[in-house]
Amino acid sequence: MRLRWQIFVAAVTLTATSSIAEPYHGNPLPEYGGSPANAKALHAEDVANELTPQEPDTDLLALMSGKCSTLRVAGRDYSCRTVAYAHGIHGRAYFTIALDDPADHSHIISFSGENGRRSQDNLYELTVDRMLLNSKNRPKVDGLPVPFVELSAGMCTQLGNFAAGQVSSIACTATDRNGRKYELKFESDGSPITIRRVKPSPPTIRERS
Repeated sequence: MRLRWQIFVAAVTLTATSSIAEPYHGNPLPEYGGSPANAKALHAEDVANELTPQEPDTDLLALMSGKCSTLRVAGRDYSCRTVAYAHGIHGRAYFTIALDDPADHSHIISFSGENGRRSQDNLYELTVDRMLLNSKNRPKVDGLPVPFVELSAGMCTQLGNFAAGQVSSIACTATDRNGRKYELKFESDGSPITIRRVKPSPPTIRERS
């Protein structure tokens, strides 16, 4: 459990860090479709842009235990391995899900937005403005894939309270600019959430020897 947590923390932290950059405007990930025209040239340019180090801003991670009754990514259904919430010091937040994908253990998505609001004691809402899509085929920083950022519109609703250490459910829906839809319905198993305060160091790029 400890090793899984450390790996997931690293992946979520890098996901949060990379999203500070401008949204990705290159070709879509191969597994989500897209034209192969000029792919090689565009890929080289996009990799160069995406590997520019960004200042990390994640200050809180919350890991939740339960099951995903619905996890749909661009028309495909999955189950989930891990669900987490991440918050940045500048107000951006993320509901991040590690997919149970035997073909890709780096398959992670995030519903992301700024300035989430708590309208009631046990209701938290986050307006989604982008999806972060990660896979084993993405360019890497320090061995971890850098997510593809897709402008999107949607909403996440969380029932529960971090201060009380309990989250009962999370529901997210979003549609990206290409019409692909993403949906999450998560139910807690009743276990207390695990919260970690994070003090990440800036990511580094290691040159190949």
